[in-house]
Amino acid sequence: MRYFFEISYKGTNYHGWQIQQNAVSVQQVLYEKLKLLLNEEIELTGSGRTDTGVHAKQQFFHSDINSDLEVNDFKFHFNAVLPKDILIRSIQKVIPEAHARFDALSRAYEYLIIKQKDPFRQNEAYVYPWDVNLDLLNEAAAILIGKHNFESFSKVKTQVNHFNCEIYNAGWQQVDDTVVFHVKADRFLRGMVRAITGTLLMVNEGKIKLTEIREILESRDRTKAGRSVPSEGLYLSEITYPNHIFEN
Repeated sequence: MRYFFEISYKGTNYHGWQIQQNAVSVQQVLYEKLKLLLNEEIELTGSGRTDTGVHAKQQFFHSDINSDLEVNDFKFHFNAVLPKDILIRSIQKVIPEAHARFDALSRAYEYLIIKQKDPFRQNEAYVYPWDVNLDLLNEAAAILIGKHNFESFSKVKTQVNHFNCEIYNAGWQQVDDTVVFHVKADRFLRGMVRAITGTLLMVNEGKIKLTEIREILESRDRTKAGRSVPSEGLYLSEITYPNHIFEN
């Protein structure tokens, strides 16, 4: 039986999502604890990768399990053996062919910015000392909405079939003492959100002109875009799926 696991994690102590040699990843910890609880060989497939230090408010993985789980009880025991920075939010049975990565309809990210150093938010937000012009940032973000080739905002040497993505919405808002960049799309390339955020902040600083955003997009050249912001401010915030894959 196939199950979807909805999780959250703070990425500070992990080298991203994906299992790798000589480094601790979120996927590795989940795999080890799930295998321990089930006492059977398992595989788990994530909805996507996050890089070192990136957090997730909502992430999913699927796994095929031989037994029929009592999900509330199993969630309690799973959380009990996981470290404090990883949480199982829900477990749902899905149809056998459901896929955590390929069935995702959209993904959304948030990037959090604070103006001054805060010892209680270390590794949770990017310290950005400049004044923020939200109107200018939202005008710049609006240029990116729609279907485009985002190679200019992708890590180089990325093994993908194409660089086309459709951004459904993108915008900035002030929430108390935090500036938050929201972006939602059908898919994201590696490093894309951090490169977009850094480029838009350079517009805020006057280092890139508003009129240059479209030129950067059309260039399909990563060197034309701005810097990438650090990982600690980035959160995978939402993943949506079609309702039909979930069993009632």
